[in-house]
Amino acid sequence: MLSFIQYLGRLGVNFVAEAGGMALLFFTSLVYTFRPPYRVRLFFKQMEFVGVNSLLVVILTALFSGMVIAFQSYRALSKFGGESLLGGLVALSMVRELGPVLTSLMVTARAGSAMAAELGTMRVTEQIDALEVMAINPVHYLVVPRLWAAVLMVPLLTVIADVVGIGGGYLVGVLLLKVDAGIFIKKMQDMVEWIDISSGLYKALVFGALLSIIGCYKGYNATGGAEGVGRATTEAVVIASVSILVGDYIMTSLLF
Repeated sequence: MLSFIQYLGRLGVNFVAEAGGMALLFFTSLVYTFRPPYRVRLFFKQMEFVGVNSLLVVILTALFSGMVIAFQSYRALSKFGGESLLGGLVALSMVRELGPVLTSLMVTARAGSAMAAELGTMRVTEQIDALEVMAINPVHYLVVPRLWAAVLMVPLLTVIADVVGIGGGYLVGVLLLKVDAGIFIKKMQDMVEWIDISSGLYKALVFGALLSIIGCYKGYNATGGAEGVGRATTEAVVIASVSILVGDYIMTSLLF
């Protein structure tokens, strides 16, 4: 019994230490954001890496998610003659929840893991120490561009995911399930309000900050050679994914 309590205690201490380290890295990055030199070239490079290179996987995920929502929702709605609500249901599902959440999870899997692996490799090969020797602040040089690239690009990817997901639902609903196109669009316009769209974008902004800080923190503090880099990358993806889902619940309860 005592060993179990000690185990829980260690878990609690580790959790607080990790959360505190990530919060400290985040606020340190905010401070360095407004200090020169302003590395615009690195920022655009990370925007390309996080946003442009993630575009295909986000589009595919959103397209098939919207199509699946349309199929499943139509089955449920048809039981009480509510097929006309299909357009609004698909649109609300995408802009409120699935758009920001699925986009963030895909970016975490592709870009967040790469951030942890890249910074972890630089740590174990002493490249970060070399930056410090050259009087270059590693947080300013490595973390700040990745943080703001993710904060900017994840909401933009979410907008694309929303449009593509709704388009996928339209294809299934109108072309395959024979829902009237006018009714599909009219119900979507009636049911979706600006608060629904803005809440999804707020979520995407927060999720972008979460996945970038977690990935950078895990990579920045990696130890143990190649095995440690792999462990840090795995932990970054798992923690970021769980944080996105937990954060989604918290933000949903606050916004609606």
